[in-house]
Amino acid sequence: MSEITNLRVTSVMWKSDSIRVIELRSPDEGPLAPFSAGSHIELHLPTGLVRSYSLINSQDEKHRYVVAVARDAASRGGSVFIHDNLRVGDIIHAGVPRNLFKLNEHSPSAVLIGGGIGITPLISMAIRLSELGRNWKLYYAVRTRKEAGFLRDLAIYGDRVRVHSDDEQGGFLDIRSIVHSAPPNTHFYCCGPRPMMKVFGELTRNWPPDCIHVEHFTPIDTAAVAGGFLLQLARLGRTVAVPAGSTILEALANAGIEVPNSCQRGVCGTCETRVLGGTPDHRDSILTPGERAAGNTMMICCSGSLTEHLVLDI
Repeated sequence: MSEITNLRVTSVMWKSDSIRVIELRSPDEGPLAPFSAGSHIELHLPTGLVRSYSLINSQDEKHRYVVAVARDAASRGGSVFIHDNLRVGDIIHAGVPRNLFKLNEHSPSAVLIGGGIGITPLISMAIRLSELGRNWKLYYAVRTRKEAGFLRDLAIYGDRVRVHSDDEQGGFLDIRSIVHSAPPNTHFYCCGPRPMMKVFGELTRNWPPDCIHVEHFTPIDTAAVAGGFLLQLARLGRTVAVPAGSTILEALANAGIEVPNSCQRGVCGTCETRVLGGTPDHRDSILTPGERAAGNTMMICCSGSLTEHLVLDI
């Protein structure tokens, strides 16, 4: 299981009616595990929930982690607990930073596109690209300007940052013109609501795959629950049946086998597991087409099996 550390809540700031920014430090004020732009940490809430949040501060800061949490009307309990209960001085358990949305620091040009709270992983990228003196632009799309909680933070970058408010400009951000006007070999980074991600994916499908970087906050597919296959757990020497209506993660839990997990929807990567045999039915929102085709790993919270047996490194 991943390393868990204790962190103290040292600041809670209101960025908007629906966004709280939480600063976390070591209780002894010592240095924290390093991270890179685009990273997230998992917060282990007292309710038993584990939720992932992007780090929005500079990777050069060794003494603190800063995350932003939007209160979600459809929350499964994580954001509501943080908004209603987390206070300065509280001690919270957290995992070490992980990065599934890595910044290419050497690309000649970068375009960052964030929708709503999807702006959060891009803030640390903007900080890093500015520090490196790279050519970059950031597009921050919101439904209304009052929801844009990070306008002041991003204002220091001048015209590198373009803010699009749907209600003011009478429609959605024109991703097509952004993509078509970008120089060749531009690296794109996009994070936002499902409709934005779908449009972005369609408009960049002809770009080199290694120039496209995305992070999803919501699943792009439904979980595989057809079941009807057997799991062979190589390290444990056990076999577990996955019945119809169950995910792999649920079948393992019912068999008394605990596997690190967080989102249970294939968007955070916590449950990524090595595949030693069989063919996964990938349903996650993380792996690239090439990684899916290779079939070396899978997210067992949502993915299933296309073969009768699946051998996992568990």
